[in-house]
Amino acid sequence: MNSENVMTPAEVRELAARANSTTQPCACASAAVAGWERLSPTFPVELLRRVGSLLPDPYAEPSYAEYHPAGTGYWSADAPIALRYFPYNRCELAQCTSCGRAYLRYTEAGGYYTEQRIRALNPDLIVDPPLPEA
Repeated sequence: MNSENVMTPAEVRELAARANSTTQPCACASAAVAGWERLSPTFPVELLRRVGSLLPDPYAEPSYAEYHPAGTGYWSADAPIALRYFPYNRCELAQCTSCGRAYLRYTEAGGYYTEQRIRALNPDLIVDPPLPEA
């Protein structure tokens, strides 16, 4: 990881590949979080440690553009993990201290609520297309 704890696409892919090789049973793997899910109160967040971020500049407003070239949607389990696009550009990366699995996390801030969301970091879905021209 670089000094600001912002992970590069190569570092994210490396983390995902290592985490994806984990096969041991773990409490963190009991939840199906292939696509974005609301962080369940039963998810063992105490096992997660923050390992990095995808937000390069905390003072800049990241894009709200989503990336779904194959017709997937935000909640789709097979939606691409497009690192520069919403919501990935607001994510932190967390890793289970027990088994090594990796997750993306962010806080959805709606008009009247905030909600923690989580998604497993699947190396097969990571893409890094450029943002569209403004």
